[in-house]
Amino acid sequence: MAEMQTLDLELGATSGTLPATASRQRIESIALGTAAIVLLLLIWELAPHFLPIKAGTRLFFTVPSRIFATLWEMFATGSIWAPLGVSAAAFAIGLALAIAAGLPLGILLGRSKTMNAMLDPFVTAFNATPRLVFLPLLMLWLGIGMWSKIAIVFLGAVFPLLINTHEGVRNADKVLINVVRSFGASEWDVARLVILPNSLPFIVVGVRLAIGRAILGVVVAEFFGAQDGLGVVMVRAASSFNVDIVFAGLIIFAGLSLIMTGLVRLLEERTSRWRPQRAANE
Repeated sequence: MAEMQTLDLELGATSGTLPATASRQRIESIALGTAAIVLLLLIWELAPHFLPIKAGTRLFFTVPSRIFATLWEMFATGSIWAPLGVSAAAFAIGLALAIAAGLPLGILLGRSKTMNAMLDPFVTAFNATPRLVFLPLLMLWLGIGMWSKIAIVFLGAVFPLLINTHEGVRNADKVLINVVRSFGASEWDVARLVILPNSLPFIVVGVRLAIGRAILGVVVAEFFGAQDGLGVVMVRAASSFNVDIVFAGLIIFAGLSLIMTGLVRLLEERTSRWRPQRAANE
């Protein structure tokens, strides 16, 4: 009896240290990343004082202090909110449509060999084609506006999510699937209880890739075929040699990517704690 109590205490102490270790590792990772960014900004800020820069180059050169001052002014005056809202709407709608289409289609292709054989050439071809090629056609079909941007974002985001979901479904544990079927589970039960949980790491990676492709789609669409949006503001600023506004827009896009990717990583951590590999690593 005493040995069992000792064992319980040891297991409790061990399980209690796992979250603390994971939290400490997460804090260390955030601290190192933040320190690297601060160091880069500091070097960038001090570079003009130590490096010889020609007068022509200095005209197109800026430093972080000026960029953040411009960014603060844009938010304070409200001039950034309207174009940022247009870009955010195109990003959100295009990404949501990509998730709504990519997830079920990836599961379908992973579960059906016939559908996979029929659609795999199209998926491979469209995934390998640069999205910029479709922009002239989409502008002709949908016009210069929101829907052409949404279509470019959708095309950029749907294929990483579809392909990763397909791979996750194909790599699901076949033994566990057969065990669940032996208990009379339907195909919906197999997908809900086995395939989706086992495919979750692949799906999360697909979502992370889709976020980057979606932001890239917004930038490309607004650079080459749009009338409103943050990318349009950056193009107009570049044409007037206003480098501060160009970098301010770049920081906004990068910050949006970091925030969305961080949220997906947080979701991944919360939904993957049950996996034995994850628990062993923590």
